[in-house]
Amino acid sequence: MKDNTATSKLTQNQQQQMCRTTGVVSSVDQDVNMSPPAMSPEVVPSNAGDDLNLIPPLNFAMVDNGIFRSGFPDYANFSFLQTLHLRSIIYLCPEPYPEANNDFLTANGIRLFQFGIEGYKEPFVNIPQDTIREALKAVLDVRNHPVLIHCKRGKHRTGCLVGCLRKLQRWCLSSVFDEYQRFAAAKARVSDQRFMELFDTSSLKHLPMSFSCSKK
Repeated sequence: MKDNTATSKLTQNQQQQMCRTTGVVSSVDQDVNMSPPAMSPEVVPSNAGDDLNLIPPLNFAMVDNGIFRSGFPDYANFSFLQTLHLRSIIYLCPEPYPEANNDFLTANGIRLFQFGIEGYKEPFVNIPQDTIREALKAVLDVRNHPVLIHCKRGKHRTGCLVGCLRKLQRWCLSSVFDEYQRFAAAKARVSDQRFMELFDTSSLKHLPMSFSCSKK
């Protein structure tokens, strides 16, 4: 009988404990909010729209401190060009500069240097050394910096001018050609590379160069 009584008391205690546990769980369940958490509204920076409008011109790249290169910029690129705070543009095509581009230059106080080089295709390529030499003088003049060099696509005429600048910076020819080919890609011209190889920089070596002149 003692065993039965002890068993009965134990069973009653277990039932009471289970009731208390069930009650706790029930009360917790009633307090838990199972609905999805409220999502905070996304905060969009006030200038996010401006960032989306910063479109660089075709083949844009930095050449050196204060010197940039690209293809022909158009209206879609003007906001981006404003961030460069350009002082001048070196334009390597013979055609007149478009009115919209001229208006942009005037509005932003940018000086235009035009060195017209015809965009002939091989084998009828005649790159005038004197024109490249005069353009290099404008590039080397830090009073014109920051400066953007461009032609139509930013490949051949711009590539030749930058390649001759690299020779002044004492780059080896293989590095000069590698950079040229990176922009010209499948349109690379043997005549352009031959021109850069034979270009005489001796008449320009007396000009000061305040930017990077590291060898490559």
